[in-house]
Parts: sequence; C-alpha cells; structure tokens
Amino acid sequence: MLKFSKQLATIILMFFLSFAVYSKPEIYVNQVGFDSKSSKIAIIGVENNLYVKTTFTITDAASGKIMFTALVGKAQSVEDWNLGKLFYRADFSSFQKAGNYKVTLTIGGITYHSASFAIEENILAKRTISSIVHYYNKQRANTPQELEADKNILLFGSTKRVDVRGGWCDASGDVSKYFSHLAYANFVSPQQTPLVTWSLINTSETIPKQLKEWKIKDSLDDEAIWGADYMMRCLSDQDYFYMIVFSYFDKDPAARRIVGLKANSVTTDEYQAAFREGAGMAIASLARISKWEKHGEFTSKQYLDGAKRAYEHLLIYNNKYDDDGKENIIDDYCALMAATELWIATNEIFYRDEARKWAHNLESRMTDQGWFRSNDGNRPFWHAADAGLPVVALTRYLKKETDSSEKLAATNTIKKALAYNIAVTNNVENPFGYARQSFLYHDKVKDGFFIPHENETGWWWQGENARLASLATAAIEGGKIITSQKKDGIKNTLNKYANQQLSWILGCNPYSICFLYQFGEKNVPYMHSNYGHGSEKGGISNGITGKEGNGDGSGIDFKMEAEGNEWRWTEQWIPHSAWFLQAVTALAENKK
Repeated sequence: MLKFSKQLATIILMFFLSFAVYSKPEIYVNQVGFDSKSSKIAIIGVENNLYVKTTFTITDAASGKIMFTALVGKAQSVEDWNLGKLFYRADFSSFQKAGNYKVTLTIGGITYHSASFAIEENILAKRTISSIVHYYNKQRANTPQELEADKNILLFGSTKRVDVRGGWCDASGDVSKYFSHLAYANFVSPQQTPLVTWSLINTSETIPKQLKEWKIKDSLDDEAIWGADYMMRCLSDQDYFYMIVFSYFDKDPAARRIVGLKANSVTTDEYQAAFREGAGMAIASLARISKWEKHGEFTSKQYLDGAKRAYEHLLIYNNKYDDDGKENIIDDYCALMAATELWIATNEIFYRDEARKWAHNLESRMTDQGWFRSNDGNRPFWHAADAGLPVVALTRYLKKETDSSEKLAATNTIKKALAYNIAVTNNVENPFGYARQSFLYHDKVKDGFFIPHENETGWWWQGENARLASLATAAIEGGKIITSQKKDGIKNTLNKYANQQLSWILGCNPYSICFLYQFGEKNVPYMHSNYGHGSEKGGISNGITGKEGNGDGSGIDFKMEAEGNEWRWTEQWIPHSAWFLQAVTALAENKK
C-alpha cells in the first residue's frame, strides 16, 4: 500500500511538473489584423518542446467557436536573443474568412488565448490611415507659441530672421522640426519632414478611390499640403533648404533657432540641406504635389518652380553641404527621387537624364553579395529608418522609365536587393521573420538583427520600426516590378516577409507590444511634450533594439523606463508612421 501511494504521488508530481512546464505558453500575434488573402503567422513561445503534432486553433473572438485548426511548425530558437524560449510558428495563411478571432492553444486541458485580431480585406489601410492622418494633424507645429516664434526665427550665428511656420514636431518628446538630423554622421541621415510629405502625397495618388470611400482623402490631402507649404517656407532666398528648426529642448519658444546639428545637440551654422539631408525628398515632394489641382498658401507653379530652383542649386553645391564633402548612397537615392519626380512633373529630357544618372550611381553600389555599398569602400548600407528607400526610389523611377536597357538594369538591382533581404533574414533561425541586415563593425562585415549601437553618430541608436516598414514597402513595391503570375513563389515569399515586419510592429514580437498607439491590447506609456504635444493615436513608437551595452547591436532589449533614456524604445517619431503608411498603401494597391 505504501509502495502504491509513492507511485501515485510520483505520477501526480510528474503531472504537475508537466503542467508547470506548459502552463504559461505565450502567443504573440498582430493585434490589429490581417488582410484576407495575406500571409498570417502568429508565434507561440514556450520554455520546453511542445508534444509532436501539437495543434493550434483559430476561434471566433465572441463565441469561442473553432474556425480553423492546424499543426504548429517546428521548434526554433533565436540564440542571439538569449530569451530562454522555443518558438513555434502558427501559420493560418489559408484561413481567409472575415471576422474577429483569437489564436488558441490547449495544453494539459487548459486553453490559452492570444490577443484578438481581425481578418478583413484591406484591413490595415482601412483601420489605420485615418488615425495616421490624425497623428500628423496633432503633430503640427501650430500652437500660438510655435507660430509666433517660427514666423520670425533667427538663423544660428546670424542676425537674419525668416518665416518657417508650419511643419510637424519630430517626436513625442521633441518639438523640433527636421528635414534630417544626424547629418554630421554622413551615413545614417534619416528622411523626416519631407518623407512624411511625400508619403502622404503617395497615398493620396495611389489609392484615391479607397480614401474617398473611407472619407479621409480630403483630410489626408490637407496634411500633405501643410507639409508642402512648410517646405516652401524653408526654401531660402539662395535656393537651399533650411535643415533644422531646433528647440534646444527648451520650454521657451524664443530659444528656437535654424541650425545645423552635431552630436550632443551642439549647433552650428551648417543648416543648408544636401540631397541626403532632406533636400532630395523635399524636391521630390514639391514636384509631385505640383501636379495637383489644389494647393495651400503657395500655388502649384510655385511648388514646381521651388523644386527646380533647389535641384539646380544642389547640382552645384551638394558636395559643399555634405559634411564630409562626398556624395554617398543616401545622396544617390534621395536625388534619384528628386530627379524622377521632376521628370514626371515636367517630362523634360534634362530631368530624364538626371534620373538615369542617379539610378546608375545607385545600381553601381550593388555588390555580388546583394547589399549596397554606402561609400566607395566596404561599408554596407544599413539604415535604422530608411533601409527600403533605395528600392522604393528605383520602383518610383521605373514608373516613368521606358527604355528597355535602363529598365532591365534597375529591375536587376531591385531583384538582387530583395533576394539579399530575404537571404540575410533567413540565414539563422528567425521565427518572427525580423528583417536582418549586414553592417560594418570593427572593420568587419557582420550580419545581425539590430543596428550596431557603436556607429558613426557616437550615441544614436533606437528601435527600428521605420526600418521594418520601409523594408515591407520595398518588398511589396519591388515585388510588383520583379514578379509575374508565373512566379507565385517569389510573390508569396515577399508577401510573407512584408507582413511579418508589419506584424512585429503591431504586436507579434517577444514583448507583445503593439507600437501603433491606441491600437491592440498593449501600448507603450504616454509621453508628454512641450506646447501640449505628445503621444497621439496613429503614432508609432521607436520599438525594440539590441541589448543596451552591446556595441554590435546583438541581443534584444525593450524598456518602458530607463532613467530618461526610455525614448530609445517608447518615443513616437514621424518617420515610423510615414513608412507604415507607405506599406499599408502598397498592400491596399495590390487589392485594387
């Protein structure tokens, strides 16, 4: 009897140990939704292997009715992250019925649920674009304090004052206005205010029918015009753009100046924007919006004339404005966008030849490995915000180019770039499909998930949600160029890649954070800013990084609080929503 009791106790103990091992699986999922015909993947995280032939289900969120059942994928780990978990993909791409659902998993008689999500045609565009427009509207630098300060603002080191009213505050913690910052670092300059403007224009022109149906086209167009008018005010009487209106993080609006910027907020009089410092995308935006019949404070003719003046000026002075005196890949793709939009707007041979010149420059930077060279040496192009922009610039150029040899060269470059993106992402176990990259670290080319924290800026690294959305855009737009009906495998691979980047932003990440504010079940905390600005619905936070303290960006990190440095993860930044807008626009266009 005693022996029997011990055996029973052992069985009960093993049961509870087994239950403990599997009692708390985590289910990570896009907390907003999936397009009916898109790739749909959730991730299940557990500390020990699941049983062979474990299944997951898709259940109706309201009734709990099982709608779909499938086997989980094979166990994968991400060694670089050291999270102590195994991850299983729950792929339900074949399930297309519209509705509201949860992913469920039953272990030891207990059923676990994911956050809820929806499946619906064009869901991301339909449900998020109006909020993104709202976000930019709330980011307008249009409070009485800002307007009064900016209509008569000093140039750094000068007694000259100019009117640069308008534009958008850059981030939920920074009310400065940037064409681009980090110019001094040369290779990591992001596109900021001009990118937002171009993205809004692009959406308006790409899916106008849907925007009218959703009753948001007029408000989106107004936001694009707001951006165009600001850039016109930033176009100096000498035909260069003022790069930065800097607040010095001072609550006094009188402290604002037009500046150039070095590390640690050191300001200079080098405020003239080069192609790579926002001017290229500004020219592209003004040229593109000049074709609209409606305009703001400036006329359509003024938009186009301004774009032409700025372009001609930079053909002479661009190297002077580049901090190291040399053009690099960022000049190439930004100038390509500028020349392409001027070519489309004017149909002039001069701009055709200019666009081809910049396209050739960009094409010549493609390596046999499939990554672009940033410079004339061995530095791979990596970018925390605009990694997809070289491909997007080429796809935009190809919408105008008709010469077969030119089209072939650009298309082959896009093919190589996208093939590299897929290959570097999949050359390690990577269940979330997070877009990996190649970068130079201590003079050696290295692959990794996150950007190196030791880089040319000397201090700047942050979450990369803009980068992910830019690469999603590149995959979708590039896929339209390089695929055909006979190449469904490539289409499906690019679609899966793009959707996993967007899903990561929307909650399918190891922290289950939906970075699109006021969407999903879990967001970052609200962040306050000057003049009543701060976090807004439709804004996207920086996101997840490599481990703090790891110079090569290895490991993984996310912090809600970090003694004032939590901005690296939680701060909203205008390029994130701009690239997300481009990505969901491209997805919606696929369904026209």
